[in-house]
This record gives sequence, structure tokens and C-alpha cells, in this order.
Amino acid sequence: MSDEKPWYHEGLKFKCTGCGGCCTGSPGYVFFTDEEAETMSAHLKISKDEFMKKYTRYFHGRYALKELSKTYDCIFLKDKKCTIYPVRPKQCRTFPWWVDQLKSKEAWEEAAARCEGINHCDAPIIPLEEIQKEL
Repeated sequence: MSDEKPWYHEGLKFKCTGCGGCCTGSPGYVFFTDEEAETMSAHLKISKDEFMKKYTRYFHGRYALKELSKTYDCIFLKDKKCTIYPVRPKQCRTFPWWVDQLKSKEAWEEAAARCEGINHCDAPIIPLEEIQKEL
């Protein structure tokens, strides 16, 4: 095991502003587990089968939430707010602490160009330990 510290060992500034930017604008995939599908369908008060047919798509052996074809907004984004926020998938809950965005300072800065909460002037510094819990 390497003792080398990650480039962000002193923490990173982040504060979710609720802008919805991470849920829109470019094609992507929000994957989820079977358990998360159960939780989301229960939250919506529909059967899991109905949830899967109406809100998901199959891609490379996994299910992902649908997005709107013209805007690439997540199907659950309405008026810049997540309509399933309390039960959103882990992939959403852990943003912006994704491996690809933390691989380098440059990758973090690229993510910041798409997310106003990254390096926000009012954002607290999130300590390394907290970031690593989300990875």
C-alpha cells in the first residue's frame, strides 16, 4: 500500500448550491442497484416493474435512469430540483467525489467548470477523510 498522499490531501472546497447542473446538460448514465430501484419505486408509490419500464434504460448489462433526449436532463429533474432527492441513487449522493474527478487537479478543475459548487467562494473545505468515505 502506498503512503503517497493524494493531491487533494488538504481537502477540497465544495458546497452543493442546488442548481441541478450535475443532473443535466450532457449525456451520461446514472446507474443504480436493485435495492435502490426498490426504494425509488416505493418513494414514487409505484411497482418496481412500472418504475423499471417508465424510468430506466438498459445499457451494457446494467440499468440506468433515463434522461430527456433533447436536454439530457435526468428524468427526475423538474425545475432544477430532484424529485426523488431523499432516495436518489448512490452515484448521485456521492457527487462530486468520483474517482475520475479526483484523479488530478486538472480533472477537478474541469468538473468545477460544470459545477458551481466546486470551489465555491462560500464552500467549506471538505477534509480528506470525508472525501475518502464517499469514494
